Amino acid sequence: MGKSKRIVVIGGSAAGPKAAARARRMDEEAEITIIQKDPDLSMASCGYPYYVGGFFDDRNMLLSTAAGVTRNPVFFMNAKGIVAKTRTEAEAIDRQGRTVACRNLASGEREAVPYDKLVIATGSTPRIPPVPGTELSGITTLQSMQDADYLRRIRDERKIRKAVIIGGGLIGIETAEALELAGMEITVVELLPQLLTFLDWEMAKLVENHVRSKNANVITQNGLAAFLGESGKLTAVKLTNGTELPCELAVVAIGVKPNTKLAKDAGLEIGQTGGITVDEHMRTSDPDIYAVGDCVEVTNLITGRKVLAPYGDLANLQGRVAGENAVAGDRAAFPGTIQTGICKVFDFAAGSTGLSEKAAREAGYTDIETAINASPDKPAFMTARTLVTKLVVERPSGRILGAQCVGPGDVAKQIAQWAMAIKGGLTVEHMVNADLPYAPPFSLAIDHGIASAHIIENKMRGLMKGISCKEVKEKVDRKEKVFLLDVRGPDEYEQMRLGIGETLIPLGMLRKRLHEIPGDKDAEIVCYCKISLRGYEAARLLEGHGWKNVRVMEGGIVAWPFHREK
Repeated sequence: MGKSKRIVVIGGSAAGPKAAARARRMDEEAEITIIQKDPDLSMASCGYPYYVGGFFDDRNMLLSTAAGVTRNPVFFMNAKGIVAKTRTEAEAIDRQGRTVACRNLASGEREAVPYDKLVIATGSTPRIPPVPGTELSGITTLQSMQDADYLRRIRDERKIRKAVIIGGGLIGIETAEALELAGMEITVVELLPQLLTFLDWEMAKLVENHVRSKNANVITQNGLAAFLGESGKLTAVKLTNGTELPCELAVVAIGVKPNTKLAKDAGLEIGQTGGITVDEHMRTSDPDIYAVGDCVEVTNLITGRKVLAPYGDLANLQGRVAGENAVAGDRAAFPGTIQTGICKVFDFAAGSTGLSEKAAREAGYTDIETAINASPDKPAFMTARTLVTKLVVERPSGRILGAQCVGPGDVAKQIAQWAMAIKGGLTVEHMVNADLPYAPPFSLAIDHGIASAHIIENKMRGLMKGISCKEVKEKVDRKEKVFLLDVRGPDEYEQMRLGIGETLIPLGMLRKRLHEIPGDKDAEIVCYCKISLRGYEAARLLEGHGWKNVRVMEGGIVAWPFHREK
């Protein structure tokens, strides 16, 4: 029997333990060691906001298998034959001697752990703004179990009344919900013009409106200037415009940066994004060292560019690839990402996959088509909930570049469909006849996603001229001469309306009241209803009667992100 291969994994959060477990499944004889700085192993870090928010109370659930067994060093040794050294810091990598210099944080004892193959899974560190007052107590991130414990303790004590969240990204929004559930007054501060920058502005604005509806204050286009305090404790957050927000707690959630110091000090190649350079086998510039998770840069499969993609699911997929390759040779591959993500926003969800319209244009896609669809996720008699989807498609190929979806409906299902379509290189032509599961408890007869494909196909074939809510608002604000036609019923109009100078003519009455439409057949007309399905029918009717400049406000009133009269 030959000498057992020695596999060392630095990092014990998500990607590292996955690499170690996969290596064990591939080779029962290998000597596998995990070096983990923190006291915990294999933490479900994406669950932190929900632990803080009280969705569950048992802390160990963040550390347990599906069967409820805590993933601690004893578990790794007994179940997997893996040595897990917790509270042990990897201080240096000796590539020539093939050892990792480690220090036990409890005893101070040092040792050199030898390896044949090494996997670096050092993760990321939170970005902290360089402003005065960061040393005050009451300021935290939500990156570690210790952070989650701290915020959960605050939540349970219920003594803090006001909190400010710096950053309107995924973690910021999820933390906002968690703290609001604890009875705190919440303010979310975002430097950019919108929350959730993976969405286009008009989609993000719908999310912002929903956050506001939950009694949370949202401030955009304003940054952090300083943390203010007394006697070492946080008392307020000062913004760049001089506004001071009194608070006892501030959560910094402005993103993360790859933790690459160990790799950099060892002379491994670092990419332009700041992540460790790896190939599709997750191998670094040293053929005996792999790197996985938040600390690496990967390829965007649509643009071909290198990106940082700190997602928990990708970390696990990369760990699986590196673990197999470390023991069996470079036969497994992780080709890259289309950056699919989803976020819970109170009783809303927001997800995206592929490129937003903004990202597509920045990547050099100039000939693109977009469409917005607002419609239910299932029939009204099955407690339908609304979805708003935006598609981004390359013309003239029809290749799907991106999809975004927000709303209280089944957003995850929609994003999953579009993610697979994009990954598979599918076109609009493929999706207009997609064969998806249908029954009233789960879907409309024409699924929301298929309807979205129908809309963009109609636009690409010239059967529908669309206009976004944002463009309509800009025309109204410029006082352009546009005939705004609301084709809903009178009862709907009384319950909810935009109040932007529109004319109400119900669709069923339109043929009899064509004389009320501008006589100039070149006049610009914008049709809409609640979701603009009737708006589309009205536009086709008017075009059939000779009007030439008829457009449909995509998504209708449901997708209108601005103030409404009612």
